[in-house]
Amino acid sequence: MTTTHGKIIGGSFMIGDLDPARVATPEHFSEEQRMIGSVTRDFIEGEVVPHDEHIEKLDYDLTLKLMRKAGELGLLGADVPEQFGGLGLDKVSSTIISETLAKGSSFALSIGAHVGIGTLPIVFFGTPEQKQTYLPKLATGELIAAYCLTEPTSGSDALGAKTTARLSEDGKHYILNGSKLYITNAGFADIFIVYAKVNGTDFSAFIVEKGLPGFTLGPEEKKMGIKGSSTRPLFFEDVHVPAENLLGEIGKGHLIAFNILNIGRFKLAAGCVGAGKEAIGLAAKYAGTRQQFNTPIAKFPLIGKKLAEMNMMTYVMESMVYRTAGLFDEALQDLDYSAPDSGAKAAKAIAEYALECSINKVFASEALSFVVDEGVQIHGGYGYIQEYKIERIYRDARINRIFEGTNEINRLLIPGTLLKKALKGELPLLQKAQALQSELLSLMPGQVFDGVLAEEAHLIAMAKNIFLMVGGIAVQKYQLDLEKEQEVLAGLADIMIQVFAAESALLRTRKLLAEAGESKAANAIDMTQVFVRQAFDIVESRAKEALAAMESGDTLRTQLSVLKKLTRQNPVDTVAVKRRIAARVIKGEKYIV
Repeated sequence: MTTTHGKIIGGSFMIGDLDPARVATPEHFSEEQRMIGSVTRDFIEGEVVPHDEHIEKLDYDLTLKLMRKAGELGLLGADVPEQFGGLGLDKVSSTIISETLAKGSSFALSIGAHVGIGTLPIVFFGTPEQKQTYLPKLATGELIAAYCLTEPTSGSDALGAKTTARLSEDGKHYILNGSKLYITNAGFADIFIVYAKVNGTDFSAFIVEKGLPGFTLGPEEKKMGIKGSSTRPLFFEDVHVPAENLLGEIGKGHLIAFNILNIGRFKLAAGCVGAGKEAIGLAAKYAGTRQQFNTPIAKFPLIGKKLAEMNMMTYVMESMVYRTAGLFDEALQDLDYSAPDSGAKAAKAIAEYALECSINKVFASEALSFVVDEGVQIHGGYGYIQEYKIERIYRDARINRIFEGTNEINRLLIPGTLLKKALKGELPLLQKAQALQSELLSLMPGQVFDGVLAEEAHLIAMAKNIFLMVGGIAVQKYQLDLEKEQEVLAGLADIMIQVFAAESALLRTRKLLAEAGESKAANAIDMTQVFVRQAFDIVESRAKEALAAMESGDTLRTQLSVLKKLTRQNPVDTVAVKRRIAARVIKGEKYIV
Protein backbone atom coordinates (compact mmCIF):
# COMPACT_ATOMS: atom_id res chain seq x y z
CA MET A 1 0.00 0.00 0.00
CA THR A 2 1.41 3.39 -1.03
CA THR A 3 2.08 5.64 1.97
CA THR A 4 3.52 9.05 2.83
CA HIS A 5 5.22 9.31 6.24
CA GLY A 6 3.48 6.08 7.19
CA LYS A 7 -0.01 7.37 6.30
CA ILE A 8 -2.02 5.70 3.55
CA ILE A 9 -2.37 7.77 0.39
CA GLY A 10 -5.93 8.23 -0.83
CA GLY A 11 -6.74 6.07 -3.83
CA SER A 12 -3.73 3.81 -3.29
CA PHE A 13 -6.03 0.83 -2.70
CA MET A 14 -6.27 0.56 -6.51
CA ILE A 15 -2.60 -0.29 -6.92
CA GLY A 16 -1.58 -1.99 -3.67
CA ASP A 17 -2.61 -4.26 -0.84
CA LEU A 18 -3.20 -3.49 2.81
CA ASP A 19 -2.51 -5.50 5.95
CA PRO A 20 -5.89 -6.39 7.52
CA ALA A 21 -4.47 -5.51 10.95
CA ARG A 22 -4.28 -1.89 9.86
CA VAL A 23 -7.97 -1.58 9.07
CA ALA A 24 -10.46 -0.09 11.56
CA THR A 25 -13.37 -2.49 12.12
CA PRO A 26 -16.43 -2.60 14.41
CA GLU A 27 -15.06 -5.73 16.07
CA HIS A 28 -12.28 -3.58 17.54
CA PHE A 29 -14.29 -0.78 19.07
CA SER A 30 -12.82 0.22 22.42
CA GLU A 31 -14.89 0.11 25.62
CA GLU A 32 -15.23 3.89 25.42
CA GLN A 33 -16.47 3.68 21.82
CA ARG A 34 -19.00 1.00 22.73
CA MET A 35 -20.20 3.17 25.61
CA ILE A 36 -20.65 6.10 23.23
CA GLY A 37 -22.74 3.87 21.00
CA SER A 38 -24.79 2.74 24.00
CA VAL A 39 -25.43 6.32 25.18
CA THR A 40 -26.53 7.32 21.68
CA ARG A 41 -28.77 4.27 21.35
CA ASP A 42 -30.41 4.88 24.73
CA PHE A 43 -31.05 8.50 23.79
CA ILE A 44 -32.59 7.66 20.43
CA GLU A 45 -34.74 4.80 21.73
CA GLY A 46 -35.71 6.49 24.98
CA GLU A 47 -36.11 10.14 23.99
CA VAL A 48 -36.59 10.34 20.23
CA VAL A 49 -38.45 7.26 19.00
CA PRO A 50 -41.38 7.77 21.44
CA HIS A 51 -41.92 11.22 19.89
CA ASP A 52 -41.38 10.04 16.34
CA GLU A 53 -44.88 10.86 15.12
CA HIS A 54 -44.71 14.44 16.42
CA ILE A 55 -41.25 15.01 14.93
CA GLU A 56 -42.58 13.88 11.54
CA LYS A 57 -45.19 16.64 11.78
CA LEU A 58 -42.34 19.18 11.85
CA ASP A 59 -42.56 20.25 15.48
CA TYR A 60 -39.69 22.78 15.69
CA ASP A 61 -39.92 23.14 19.47
CA LEU A 62 -39.72 19.40 20.05
CA THR A 63 -36.79 19.01 17.66
CA LEU A 64 -34.89 21.82 19.38
CA LYS A 65 -35.65 20.41 22.82
CA LEU A 66 -34.30 17.00 21.78
CA MET A 67 -31.26 18.48 20.05
CA ARG A 68 -30.34 20.29 23.25
CA LYS A 69 -30.75 17.05 25.19
CA ALA A 70 -28.37 15.49 22.71
CA GLY A 71 -26.02 18.39 23.40
CA GLU A 72 -26.15 17.71 27.14
CA LEU A 73 -25.06 14.13 26.43
CA GLY A 74 -22.16 15.33 24.30
CA LEU A 75 -23.62 13.99 21.05
CA LEU A 76 -23.37 17.39 19.34
CA GLY A 77 -19.77 17.98 20.35
CA ALA A 78 -18.07 14.78 19.19
CA ASP A 79 -16.17 16.57 16.41
CA VAL A 80 -15.61 19.81 18.33
CA PRO A 81 -12.17 20.07 20.01
CA GLU A 82 -12.11 20.01 23.80
CA GLN A 83 -10.62 23.49 24.06
CA PHE A 84 -13.78 24.82 22.39
CA GLY A 85 -16.30 22.98 24.53
CA GLY A 86 -16.59 19.71 22.66
CA LEU A 87 -15.45 16.16 23.29
CA GLY A 88 -12.83 16.05 20.53
CA LEU A 89 -13.54 12.39 19.82
CA ASP A 90 -11.78 10.27 17.22
CA LYS A 91 -13.57 9.79 13.90
CA VAL A 92 -14.50 6.17 14.59
CA SER A 93 -16.39 7.36 17.69
CA SER A 94 -18.19 10.16 15.86
CA THR A 95 -19.04 7.67 13.10
CA ILE A 96 -20.63 5.37 15.68
CA ILE A 97 -22.81 8.30 16.76
CA SER A 98 -23.81 9.08 13.16
CA GLU A 99 -24.69 5.45 12.49
CA THR A 100 -26.68 4.99 15.71
CA LEU A 101 -28.62 8.23 15.26
CA ALA A 102 -30.07 6.90 12.00
CA LYS A 103 -32.92 5.22 13.88
CA GLY A 104 -34.14 8.74 14.65
CA SER A 105 -35.18 9.22 11.00
CA SER A 106 -35.71 12.94 10.25
CA PHE A 107 -34.31 13.92 13.64
CA ALA A 108 -31.05 12.21 12.70
CA LEU A 109 -30.87 14.45 9.62
CA SER A 110 -31.40 17.58 11.73
CA ILE A 111 -28.54 16.57 14.01
CA GLY A 112 -26.39 15.42 11.11
CA ALA A 113 -26.66 18.73 9.29
CA HIS A 114 -25.85 20.60 12.51
CA VAL A 115 -22.84 18.60 13.69
CA GLY A 116 -21.42 17.89 10.23
CA ILE A 117 -21.73 20.43 7.46
CA GLY A 118 -23.03 23.11 9.85
CA THR A 119 -20.37 23.00 12.57
CA LEU A 120 -17.28 21.54 10.90
CA PRO A 121 -16.60 24.56 8.65
CA ILE A 122 -15.91 26.56 11.83
CA VAL A 123 -13.98 23.68 13.45
CA PHE A 124 -11.65 23.39 10.47
CA PHE A 125 -11.57 26.89 9.01
CA GLY A 126 -12.68 29.35 11.68
CA THR A 127 -10.39 31.93 13.26
CA PRO A 128 -9.58 31.44 16.97
CA GLU A 129 -12.13 34.17 17.73
CA GLN A 130 -14.82 32.51 15.59
CA LYS A 131 -14.17 29.16 17.20
CA GLN A 132 -14.36 30.62 20.70
CA THR A 133 -17.55 32.53 19.86
CA TYR A 134 -19.54 29.78 18.19
CA LEU A 135 -18.21 26.28 18.88
CA PRO A 136 -19.03 26.01 22.62
CA LYS A 137 -22.66 26.95 21.92
CA LEU A 138 -22.87 24.69 18.87
CA ALA A 139 -21.55 21.79 20.96
CA THR A 140 -24.34 22.18 23.52
CA GLY A 141 -27.14 22.96 21.07
CA GLU A 142 -27.59 26.49 22.41
CA LEU A 143 -26.96 27.47 18.79
CA ILE A 144 -28.11 25.37 15.81
CA ALA A 145 -26.28 25.53 12.48
CA ALA A 146 -27.25 25.21 8.82
CA TYR A 147 -25.17 24.92 5.66
CA CYS A 148 -26.12 27.04 2.67
CA LEU A 149 -24.56 26.15 -0.66
CA THR A 150 -27.29 25.17 -3.14
CA GLU A 151 -29.05 27.86 -5.18
CA PRO A 152 -31.98 27.80 -7.62
CA THR A 153 -29.54 27.74 -10.57
CA SER A 154 -26.54 25.96 -9.01
CA GLY A 155 -26.61 22.56 -7.36
CA SER A 156 -23.78 20.25 -8.33
CA ASP A 157 -22.18 23.26 -10.04
CA ALA A 158 -21.55 24.96 -6.70
CA LEU A 159 -19.08 27.48 -8.13
CA GLY A 160 -21.83 28.77 -10.42
CA ALA A 161 -23.45 30.46 -7.41
CA LYS A 162 -25.10 33.82 -8.03
CA THR A 163 -25.25 35.09 -4.43
CA THR A 164 -22.88 38.05 -4.07
CA ALA A 165 -21.05 39.87 -1.29
CA ARG A 166 -19.43 43.29 -1.47
CA LEU A 167 -17.44 45.08 1.19
CA SER A 168 -19.10 48.18 2.56
CA GLU A 169 -17.34 51.53 2.09
CA ASP A 170 -16.32 51.64 5.74
CA GLY A 171 -14.94 48.08 5.51
CA LYS A 172 -17.00 46.87 8.47
CA HIS A 173 -19.50 44.65 6.67
CA TYR A 174 -19.98 42.39 3.68
CA ILE A 175 -23.32 43.10 2.04
CA LEU A 176 -24.99 39.91 0.80
CA ASN A 177 -27.58 39.64 -1.98
CA GLY A 178 -29.06 36.47 -3.44
CA SER A 179 -30.82 33.29 -2.36
CA LYS A 180 -30.23 29.70 -1.27
CA LEU A 181 -32.40 26.62 -1.76
CA TYR A 182 -33.17 23.37 0.12
CA ILE A 183 -31.45 24.43 3.34
CA THR A 184 -31.74 21.79 6.09
CA ASN A 185 -32.48 23.20 9.58
CA ALA A 186 -33.36 26.58 8.06
CA GLY A 187 -36.57 26.92 10.07
CA PHE A 188 -34.85 26.91 13.46
CA ALA A 189 -31.13 27.46 12.84
CA ASP A 190 -29.29 30.33 14.54
CA ILE A 191 -26.22 30.53 12.33
CA PHE A 192 -25.83 29.80 8.65
CA ILE A 193 -22.67 28.95 6.71
CA VAL A 194 -23.35 30.90 3.53
CA TYR A 195 -21.35 30.89 0.30
CA ALA A 196 -21.25 34.00 -1.86
CA LYS A 197 -19.00 35.59 -4.46
CA VAL A 198 -17.17 38.67 -3.25
CA ASN A 199 -17.54 41.32 -5.95
CA GLY A 200 -19.33 38.68 -8.01
CA THR A 201 -16.15 36.67 -8.66
CA ASP A 202 -14.37 35.39 -5.54
CA PHE A 203 -16.22 32.40 -4.09
CA SER A 204 -16.11 32.81 -0.30
CA ALA A 205 -17.82 31.64 2.91
CA PHE A 206 -19.49 33.64 5.68
CA ILE A 207 -21.00 32.97 9.10
CA VAL A 208 -24.41 34.63 9.00
CA GLU A 209 -26.54 34.98 12.14
CA LYS A 210 -30.32 34.86 11.92
CA GLY A 211 -32.29 38.02 12.55
CA LEU A 212 -30.10 40.31 10.45
CA PRO A 213 -32.17 42.89 8.51
CA GLY A 214 -32.85 41.74 4.97
CA PHE A 215 -32.33 38.03 5.79
CA THR A 216 -35.63 36.15 5.33
CA LEU A 217 -36.86 32.60 4.97
CA GLY A 218 -39.26 31.10 2.47
CA PRO A 219 -41.92 28.48 3.34
CA GLU A 220 -41.18 24.87 4.24
CA GLU A 221 -40.77 22.59 1.23
CA LYS A 222 -43.26 19.74 0.94
CA LYS A 223 -40.98 16.73 0.60
CA MET A 224 -41.30 13.07 -0.40
CA GLY A 225 -39.49 11.93 2.73
CA ILE A 226 -37.51 13.25 5.72
CA LYS A 227 -40.67 15.18 6.51
CA GLY A 228 -39.68 15.89 10.11
CA SER A 229 -36.66 17.97 9.03
CA SER A 230 -36.87 21.65 8.17
CA THR A 231 -36.08 22.48 4.52
CA ARG A 232 -36.58 26.10 3.45
CA PRO A 233 -35.14 28.63 1.01
CA LEU A 234 -33.21 31.71 2.21
CA PHE A 235 -33.22 35.23 0.78
CA PHE A 236 -30.61 37.95 1.23
CA GLU A 237 -31.41 41.56 0.42
CA ASP A 238 -28.58 43.92 1.37
CA VAL A 239 -27.80 41.83 4.45
CA HIS A 240 -24.92 43.41 6.39
CA VAL A 241 -22.67 40.65 7.73
CA PRO A 242 -19.81 41.77 10.03
CA ALA A 243 -16.47 41.62 8.18
CA GLU A 244 -15.01 39.45 10.93
CA ASN A 245 -17.57 36.76 9.98
CA LEU A 246 -15.74 35.98 6.77
CA LEU A 247 -14.86 32.28 7.09
CA GLY A 248 -11.44 31.42 5.72
CA GLU A 249 -9.95 33.58 2.97
CA ILE A 250 -11.63 35.56 0.21
CA GLY A 251 -11.76 33.45 -2.93
CA LYS A 252 -10.95 30.24 -1.04
CA GLY A 253 -14.53 29.22 -0.26
CA HIS A 254 -14.20 26.22 -2.55
CA LEU A 255 -11.65 24.71 -0.15
CA ILE A 256 -14.23 24.86 2.62
CA ALA A 257 -17.22 23.81 0.50
CA PHE A 258 -15.66 20.79 -1.14
CA ASN A 259 -13.83 19.48 1.91
CA ILE A 260 -16.91 19.82 4.09
CA LEU A 261 -18.91 18.04 1.39
CA ASN A 262 -16.40 15.20 1.59
CA ILE A 263 -17.10 14.85 5.31
CA GLY A 264 -20.82 15.15 4.61
CA ARG A 265 -20.64 12.33 2.07
CA PHE A 266 -18.86 10.11 4.54
CA LYS A 267 -21.30 10.84 7.37
CA LEU A 268 -24.20 10.18 5.01
CA ALA A 269 -22.76 6.70 4.39
CA ALA A 270 -22.53 6.11 8.14
CA GLY A 271 -26.22 6.96 8.47
CA CYS A 272 -27.02 4.50 5.68
CA VAL A 273 -25.37 1.74 7.73
CA GLY A 274 -27.66 2.47 10.67
CA ALA A 275 -30.76 2.61 8.48
CA GLY A 276 -29.80 -0.64 6.79
CA LYS A 277 -29.50 -2.42 10.13
CA GLU A 278 -32.90 -1.14 11.22
CA ALA A 279 -34.51 -2.26 7.96
CA ILE A 280 -33.06 -5.76 8.36
CA GLY A 281 -34.42 -6.01 11.91
CA LEU A 282 -37.88 -4.89 10.84
CA ALA A 283 -37.97 -7.24 7.84
CA ALA A 284 -36.61 -10.27 9.70
CA LYS A 285 -39.08 -9.87 12.58
CA TYR A 286 -41.99 -9.42 10.18
CA ALA A 287 -40.94 -12.44 8.10
CA GLY A 288 -40.86 -14.55 11.25
CA THR A 289 -44.42 -13.68 12.25
CA ARG A 290 -46.22 -13.23 8.91
CA GLN A 291 -47.76 -16.50 7.74
CA GLN A 292 -48.86 -17.56 4.28
CA PHE A 293 -50.02 -21.08 3.42
CA ASN A 294 -49.78 -21.83 7.18
CA THR A 295 -46.03 -21.16 7.11
CA PRO A 296 -43.98 -18.17 8.32
CA ILE A 297 -42.73 -16.48 5.18
CA ALA A 298 -39.20 -16.49 6.64
CA LYS A 299 -39.13 -20.19 5.76
CA PHE A 300 -39.61 -19.50 2.06
CA PRO A 301 -36.22 -19.57 0.30
CA LEU A 302 -36.86 -16.44 -1.78
CA ILE A 303 -37.60 -14.43 1.36
CA GLY A 304 -34.48 -15.86 2.96
CA LYS A 305 -32.47 -14.85 -0.12
CA LYS A 306 -33.64 -11.28 0.30
CA LEU A 307 -32.67 -11.19 3.98
CA ALA A 308 -29.27 -12.71 3.18
CA GLU A 309 -28.54 -10.10 0.50
CA MET A 310 -29.77 -7.25 2.71
CA ASN A 311 -27.46 -8.42 5.50
CA MET A 312 -24.52 -8.86 3.13
CA MET A 313 -24.86 -5.39 1.61
CA THR A 314 -25.05 -3.83 5.08
CA TYR A 315 -21.94 -5.75 6.18
CA VAL A 316 -20.06 -4.35 3.20
CA MET A 317 -21.33 -0.82 3.87
CA GLU A 318 -20.25 -1.06 7.49
CA SER A 319 -16.82 -2.41 6.54
CA MET A 320 -16.21 0.47 4.11
CA VAL A 321 -17.39 3.18 6.47
CA TYR A 322 -15.24 2.17 9.44
CA ARG A 323 -12.24 1.51 7.23
CA THR A 324 -12.56 5.11 6.01
CA ALA A 325 -13.10 6.44 9.55
CA GLY A 326 -9.79 4.84 10.44
CA LEU A 327 -8.10 6.64 7.55
CA PHE A 328 -9.42 9.97 8.84
CA ASP A 329 -8.20 9.20 12.35
CA GLU A 330 -4.71 8.57 11.04
CA ALA A 331 -4.72 11.74 8.95
CA LEU A 332 -6.08 14.07 11.64
CA GLN A 333 -4.54 12.60 14.80
CA ASP A 334 -1.75 15.20 15.08
CA LEU A 335 -3.82 18.24 14.12
CA ASP A 336 -3.77 21.17 16.56
CA TYR A 337 -7.13 22.89 16.01
CA SER A 338 -5.96 26.00 17.86
CA ALA A 339 -3.07 26.59 15.46
CA PRO A 340 -3.46 29.30 12.79
CA ASP A 341 -2.76 26.85 9.96
CA SER A 342 -5.10 24.14 11.24
CA GLY A 343 -7.64 24.87 8.50
CA ALA A 344 -5.15 24.34 5.70
CA LYS A 345 -3.86 21.14 7.31
CA ALA A 346 -7.38 19.85 7.89
CA ALA A 347 -8.34 20.61 4.30
CA LYS A 348 -5.33 18.70 3.03
CA ALA A 349 -6.04 15.73 5.30
CA ILE A 350 -9.70 15.57 4.29
CA ALA A 351 -8.95 16.06 0.59
CA GLU A 352 -6.54 13.11 0.72
CA TYR A 353 -9.53 10.76 0.99
CA ALA A 354 -11.98 12.67 -1.19
CA LEU A 355 -12.48 9.80 -3.59
CA GLU A 356 -12.99 7.33 -0.72
CA CYS A 357 -15.70 9.66 0.62
CA SER A 358 -17.42 9.69 -2.77
CA ILE A 359 -17.13 5.91 -3.00
CA ASN A 360 -18.72 5.51 0.43
CA LYS A 361 -21.52 7.88 -0.48
CA VAL A 362 -22.40 6.25 -3.79
CA PHE A 363 -22.16 2.66 -2.62
CA ALA A 364 -23.94 3.18 0.71
CA SER A 365 -26.80 5.25 -0.71
CA GLU A 366 -27.44 2.71 -3.46
CA ALA A 367 -26.97 -0.28 -1.15
CA LEU A 368 -29.46 1.20 1.31
CA SER A 369 -31.95 1.77 -1.52
CA PHE A 370 -31.67 -1.93 -2.32
CA VAL A 371 -31.99 -2.96 1.33
CA VAL A 372 -35.09 -0.88 2.06
CA ASP A 373 -36.73 -1.81 -1.22
CA GLU A 374 -36.36 -5.48 -0.32
CA GLY A 375 -37.60 -4.65 3.17
CA VAL A 376 -40.81 -3.23 1.71
CA GLN A 377 -41.16 -6.26 -0.56
CA ILE A 378 -40.88 -8.65 2.37
CA HIS A 379 -43.65 -6.71 4.13
CA GLY A 380 -45.84 -7.04 1.03
CA GLY A 381 -48.87 -4.74 1.08
CA TYR A 382 -48.15 -3.76 4.66
CA GLY A 383 -44.86 -2.26 3.48
CA TYR A 384 -46.85 0.33 1.56
CA ILE A 385 -48.77 1.44 4.62
CA GLN A 386 -47.49 4.34 6.73
CA GLU A 387 -48.25 2.51 9.96
CA TYR A 388 -45.21 0.32 9.24
CA LYS A 389 -41.89 2.11 9.60
CA ILE A 390 -40.30 0.36 6.63
CA GLU A 391 -42.50 2.58 4.44
CA ARG A 392 -40.93 5.71 5.92
CA ILE A 393 -37.38 4.36 5.73
CA TYR A 394 -38.04 3.62 2.05
CA ARG A 395 -39.13 7.21 1.35
CA ASP A 396 -36.42 8.76 3.52
CA ALA A 397 -33.67 6.76 1.81
CA ARG A 398 -34.33 8.22 -1.62
CA ILE A 399 -32.74 11.59 -0.85
CA ASN A 400 -29.36 10.00 -0.13
CA ARG A 401 -28.58 9.59 -3.83
CA ILE A 402 -29.13 13.34 -4.30
CA PHE A 403 -27.72 14.83 -1.06
CA GLU A 404 -24.08 15.93 -0.84
CA GLY A 405 -23.56 15.88 -4.60
CA THR A 406 -25.62 13.56 -6.79
CA ASN A 407 -24.31 10.05 -7.34
CA GLU A 408 -23.75 10.96 -10.99
CA ILE A 409 -21.43 13.83 -10.03
CA ASN A 410 -19.64 11.65 -7.50
CA ARG A 411 -19.12 8.95 -10.12
CA LEU A 412 -17.31 11.49 -12.28
CA LEU A 413 -15.25 12.70 -9.33
CA ILE A 414 -13.98 9.24 -8.32
CA PRO A 415 -11.79 8.38 -11.36
CA GLY A 416 -11.13 12.06 -12.05
CA THR A 417 -9.63 12.55 -8.60
CA LEU A 418 -7.52 9.40 -8.94
CA LEU A 419 -6.16 10.53 -12.30
CA LYS A 420 -5.28 13.97 -10.93
CA LYS A 421 -3.33 12.34 -8.09
CA ALA A 422 -1.47 10.24 -10.66
CA LEU A 423 -0.64 13.26 -12.84
CA LYS A 424 0.70 15.08 -9.77
CA GLY A 425 3.03 12.17 -9.10
CA GLU A 426 1.29 11.18 -5.87
CA LEU A 427 0.47 7.68 -7.16
CA PRO A 428 2.37 5.55 -9.72
CA LEU A 429 -0.92 4.72 -11.44
CA LEU A 430 0.15 5.28 -15.04
CA GLN A 431 3.40 3.39 -14.53
CA LYS A 432 1.44 0.44 -13.13
CA ALA A 433 -0.90 0.53 -16.12
CA GLN A 434 2.01 0.55 -18.57
CA ALA A 435 3.76 -2.32 -16.79
CA LEU A 436 0.56 -4.34 -16.87
CA GLN A 437 0.16 -4.06 -20.65
CA SER A 438 3.16 -6.28 -21.40
CA GLU A 439 2.11 -8.80 -18.77
CA LEU A 440 -1.37 -9.13 -20.24
CA LEU A 441 -0.04 -10.26 -23.62
CA SER A 442 1.68 -13.28 -22.07
CA LEU A 443 -0.05 -16.55 -21.25
CA MET A 444 -1.61 -16.54 -17.78
CA PRO A 445 -1.57 -20.02 -16.25
CA GLY A 446 -4.45 -21.28 -14.13
CA GLN A 447 -4.09 -20.98 -10.38
CA VAL A 448 -4.73 -23.27 -7.47
CA PHE A 449 -6.05 -21.52 -4.37
CA ASP A 450 -5.19 -22.69 -0.91
CA GLY A 451 -6.80 -21.25 2.20
CA VAL A 452 -10.00 -19.48 3.20
CA LEU A 453 -10.86 -16.57 0.88
CA ALA A 454 -7.69 -17.07 -1.19
CA GLU A 455 -9.60 -16.99 -4.47
CA GLU A 456 -11.57 -13.94 -3.33
CA ALA A 457 -8.30 -12.09 -2.72
CA HIS A 458 -7.16 -13.12 -6.20
CA LEU A 459 -10.38 -11.85 -7.78
CA ILE A 460 -9.94 -8.46 -6.14
CA ALA A 461 -6.36 -8.31 -7.45
CA MET A 462 -7.66 -9.13 -10.94
CA ALA A 463 -10.34 -6.44 -10.60
CA LYS A 464 -7.58 -3.90 -9.92
CA ASN A 465 -5.75 -5.12 -13.04
CA ILE A 466 -8.95 -4.77 -15.06
CA PHE A 467 -9.21 -1.16 -13.91
CA LEU A 468 -5.61 -0.48 -14.88
CA MET A 469 -6.17 -2.08 -18.28
CA VAL A 470 -9.40 -0.26 -19.13
CA GLY A 471 -8.28 3.01 -17.52
CA GLY A 472 -4.98 2.90 -19.37
CA ILE A 473 -6.75 2.44 -22.70
CA ALA A 474 -9.11 5.31 -21.87
CA VAL A 475 -6.27 7.69 -20.99
CA GLN A 476 -4.35 6.78 -24.16
CA LYS A 477 -7.40 7.18 -26.38
CA TYR A 478 -8.95 10.35 -24.98
CA GLN A 479 -6.12 12.04 -23.05
CA LEU A 480 -7.38 15.44 -21.80
CA ASP A 481 -10.78 14.85 -23.44
CA LEU A 482 -11.48 11.91 -21.13
CA GLU A 483 -13.57 14.14 -18.86
CA LYS A 484 -16.09 14.47 -21.72
CA GLU A 485 -16.60 10.68 -21.89
CA GLN A 486 -18.92 10.47 -18.92
CA GLU A 487 -20.14 6.94 -19.61
CA VAL A 488 -16.57 5.61 -19.64
CA LEU A 489 -15.73 7.54 -16.47
CA ALA A 490 -18.84 6.20 -14.75
CA GLY A 491 -17.83 2.67 -15.72
CA LEU A 492 -14.36 3.20 -14.27
CA ALA A 493 -15.95 4.64 -11.13
CA ASP A 494 -18.13 1.56 -10.72
CA ILE A 495 -15.06 -0.66 -10.96
CA MET A 496 -13.31 1.40 -8.28
CA ILE A 497 -16.40 1.35 -6.06
CA GLN A 498 -16.70 -2.43 -6.29
CA VAL A 499 -12.98 -2.90 -5.62
CA PHE A 500 -13.05 -0.74 -2.49
CA ALA A 501 -16.26 -2.39 -1.28
CA ALA A 502 -15.06 -5.94 -1.87
CA GLU A 503 -11.61 -5.29 -0.43
CA SER A 504 -13.08 -3.63 2.67
CA ALA A 505 -15.21 -6.72 3.33
CA LEU A 506 -12.26 -9.03 2.67
CA LEU A 507 -9.88 -7.13 4.96
CA ARG A 508 -12.41 -7.04 7.79
CA THR A 509 -13.25 -10.72 7.43
CA ARG A 510 -9.60 -11.74 7.28
CA LYS A 511 -8.91 -9.74 10.42
CA LEU A 512 -11.85 -11.40 12.17
CA LEU A 513 -10.77 -14.81 10.89
CA ALA A 514 -7.20 -14.38 12.15
CA GLU A 515 -8.33 -13.31 15.62
CA ALA A 516 -11.51 -15.28 16.25
CA GLY A 517 -11.16 -18.37 14.09
CA GLU A 518 -13.17 -19.81 11.22
CA SER A 519 -16.17 -20.81 13.31
CA LYS A 520 -16.87 -17.33 14.69
CA ALA A 521 -16.11 -15.75 11.32
CA ALA A 522 -18.36 -18.18 9.40
CA ASN A 523 -21.07 -15.66 8.50
CA ALA A 524 -18.55 -12.99 7.55
CA ILE A 525 -16.72 -15.53 5.35
CA ASP A 526 -19.96 -16.50 3.63
CA MET A 527 -20.94 -12.88 2.99
CA THR A 528 -17.50 -11.98 1.69
CA GLN A 529 -17.38 -14.99 -0.60
CA VAL A 530 -20.70 -14.08 -2.20
CA PHE A 531 -20.14 -10.34 -2.36
CA VAL A 532 -16.67 -10.52 -3.93
CA ARG A 533 -18.08 -12.62 -6.77
CA GLN A 534 -21.05 -10.31 -7.17
CA ALA A 535 -18.71 -7.31 -7.28
CA PHE A 536 -16.41 -9.09 -9.73
CA ASP A 537 -19.30 -9.71 -12.11
CA ILE A 538 -20.08 -5.98 -12.05
CA VAL A 539 -16.41 -5.17 -12.72
CA GLU A 540 -16.39 -7.49 -15.73
CA SER A 541 -19.64 -6.03 -17.06
CA ARG A 542 -18.47 -2.41 -16.74
CA ALA A 543 -15.13 -3.27 -18.36
CA LYS A 544 -16.82 -4.86 -21.38
CA GLU A 545 -19.14 -1.89 -21.73
CA ALA A 546 -16.27 0.61 -21.58
CA LEU A 547 -14.09 -1.34 -24.03
CA ALA A 548 -16.96 -1.59 -26.52
CA ALA A 549 -17.47 2.18 -26.24
CA MET A 550 -13.80 2.87 -26.99
CA GLU A 551 -12.85 0.31 -29.63
CA SER A 552 -14.30 -1.93 -32.34
CA GLY A 553 -13.37 -4.72 -34.75
CA ASP A 554 -10.17 -6.72 -34.24
CA THR A 555 -8.84 -4.29 -31.63
CA LEU A 556 -11.92 -4.79 -29.48
CA ARG A 557 -11.81 -8.57 -29.93
CA THR A 558 -8.16 -8.59 -28.80
CA GLN A 559 -8.96 -6.53 -25.73
CA LEU A 560 -11.93 -8.72 -24.83
CA SER A 561 -9.75 -11.82 -25.10
CA VAL A 562 -7.28 -10.23 -22.67
CA LEU A 563 -10.16 -9.32 -20.36
CA LYS A 564 -11.31 -12.95 -20.48
CA LYS A 565 -7.94 -14.02 -19.08
CA LEU A 566 -8.43 -11.70 -16.12
CA THR A 567 -11.97 -12.81 -15.34
CA ARG A 568 -11.49 -16.55 -14.85
CA GLN A 569 -13.09 -17.79 -11.65
CA ASN A 570 -14.31 -21.01 -10.13
CA PRO A 571 -18.08 -21.22 -9.67
CA VAL A 572 -19.51 -21.20 -6.15
CA ASP A 573 -22.92 -22.42 -5.05
CA THR A 574 -24.14 -19.00 -3.90
CA VAL A 575 -27.65 -20.36 -3.38
CA ALA A 576 -26.39 -22.62 -0.59
CA VAL A 577 -24.20 -19.89 0.89
CA LYS A 578 -27.06 -17.38 0.96
CA ARG A 579 -29.29 -19.95 2.64
CA ARG A 580 -26.74 -20.23 5.45
CA ILE A 581 -26.60 -16.44 5.83
CA ALA A 582 -30.40 -16.23 5.79
CA ALA A 583 -30.75 -18.87 8.50
CA ARG A 584 -28.56 -16.83 10.85
CA VAL A 585 -30.46 -13.58 10.16
CA ILE A 586 -33.85 -15.26 10.59
CA LYS A 587 -32.76 -16.84 13.86
CA GLY A 588 -31.37 -13.58 15.25
CA GLU A 589 -34.13 -11.38 13.77
CA LYS A 590 -31.53 -8.65 13.24
CA TYR A 591 -28.37 -7.72 11.35
CA ILE A 592 -25.77 -10.45 11.91
CA VAL A 593 -22.01 -10.21 11.36
